[in-house]
Amino acid sequence: MSPPLPTERILSTLNEDGTRNWLRPRLARGRFLRRRRIVGHALIALFVALPFVRIGGRPALLIDLVARELSVLGAVFRPSNGVILMLFGLTLVLTVFVLTALFGRVWCGWGCPQTVYLELVFRPIERWLEGTPAQQARRPWHSLRRLAKWAIYVVLAFAVANVFLAYFVGTARLRVWVLESPLDHLGGFGVVAAVSALMLANFGWFREQTCIVACPYGRLQSVLLDRQSLIVGYDARRGEPRGKRKKHLPMAERGDCAERGACVDCGACVSVCPTGIDIREGLQMECIGCAQCIDACDAVMDKLHRPRHLIGYTSQDQLAGKPRRLWRPRMIVYPASLAVVGSLFVASLATRATSEVTTLRGTGASFLTLPDGRIASQVRLKIENETDAARRYVISLADAPDAALTSPLAAWQIAPHHAHEIPLFVEVARATFVRGERQVHLRIDDDGGFERIIRVTLLGPAEAGAP
Repeated sequence: MSPPLPTERILSTLNEDGTRNWLRPRLARGRFLRRRRIVGHALIALFVALPFVRIGGRPALLIDLVARELSVLGAVFRPSNGVILMLFGLTLVLTVFVLTALFGRVWCGWGCPQTVYLELVFRPIERWLEGTPAQQARRPWHSLRRLAKWAIYVVLAFAVANVFLAYFVGTARLRVWVLESPLDHLGGFGVVAAVSALMLANFGWFREQTCIVACPYGRLQSVLLDRQSLIVGYDARRGEPRGKRKKHLPMAERGDCAERGACVDCGACVSVCPTGIDIREGLQMECIGCAQCIDACDAVMDKLHRPRHLIGYTSQDQLAGKPRRLWRPRMIVYPASLAVVGSLFVASLATRATSEVTTLRGTGASFLTLPDGRIASQVRLKIENETDAARRYVISLADAPDAALTSPLAAWQIAPHHAHEIPLFVEVARATFVRGERQVHLRIDDDGGFERIIRVTLLGPAEAGAP
């Protein structure tokens, strides 16, 4: 026995029988579309150009997973900069909180790469080759126009995937992967092919489902928004009851038609929505704030010689007739938290040392007994050069006149933004160990003015007279 079918649609991309509802939104031209195109094309230009921009000889933005480095505007961060990276991440999260509380999901409709590339690149090509939404629905999959569209999609997906990868592997390595024989770089070619296939599947097939099903931001808006946050909303007080007025009928026969609201129930706002929702049903998770319904409704209002803003950027309280208030509890807590975390991030960044020194766990035996009875305790240091120039490091004992430091080299040369593990031995008398431990201090100096004194615990025999 088959399960009963749902009585209403659960998702805008899902039909009642479980099949996919393919969305083919019309294009509503208007003032918001023009502004979105300016913003979107500027972001595309920035996205394509940023990997090729060099600041201080390094990419303006590079997330090098192989080298475990993050390059941002000439500054390089490594895993040892965990506190700075944590504060940076918290600053981004709190910035999202503040902007969402103020402007809702404007980022989704105006700045998100998913929306920018889908609505300003891929769908315009589809409309150009396949025509109106009705023509697209009737066109068979093997038509020349549809095949030409997919051929262009493959090229675009490959291009977008390569730009995306440039942020992770760098333009130089990516150029080698693309231009040289795949047989010489099977791993790199596989990465390029896989990312290109994912881009093609996303923009060519999955499309708006990324926003509706996969992206968590829409679900977070129920927590981040309040009734004063900016949303795209429908003024039900002015628009309802919706319906067309029958002006050609005599007044006595019009009935309640004269009492209808400004909404003529033309469906223009639904037909242009890229996520397939009806904005007249209120605030919904699927709304990305792109303003296409605003442009469509404004055009209808202009034709009917009625005031605009039946649908517009507003807030839930404004739709209920209440005034807009900027300051409310979350607009005090979010900015205050952002100010504190942002200040800590800036302070940490400004006081970041030119080198990082870390004590590592020893390998093998912790100590050796020398022929003269003294103990040689193992010490391992990791020094990271955070500067753009090579540095020469010298390590010495700071406060142990009875001890001797044994190092394979008198000085250690470390390349810019590189780390080196340094093995050392500290020789001390057996009698100086207490319960198998002794504290000493090591001084690390370089030729650029860096100086750091660290405390190191030497491991030795548990008893002074033990063998």
